[in-house]
Amino acid sequence: MAEMSHLSVKIYGRVQGVFFRHFVQGIAKELELKGYVCNLRSGDTVEVQAEGDKQELEKLIEQLKIGPPGAQIRDIETTWSTYSGQFTTFDIRYT
Repeated sequence: MAEMSHLSVKIYGRVQGVFFRHFVQGIAKELELKGYVCNLRSGDTVEVQAEGDKQELEKLIEQLKIGPPGAQIRDIETTWSTYSGQFTTFDIRYT
């Protein structure tokens, strides 16, 4: 049985203006994860909130470390928490 979990990630670096949100959304959908991705106002940070099978969430983290072409990842912060089931899709949010 799958271990369900919630993952919060902040990705720092050159991550805005390089289609990072679309990159994340595509991978999350492939991995059947739910949640969202958004740019933060700082201009150098993208936030991801994702839920699903913990093994699939770990695969997402590995892809976030690489990013799309043009991205330059400086740092990644991850926080695990209890699965809430609050999401039904994986969306790009605009602030």
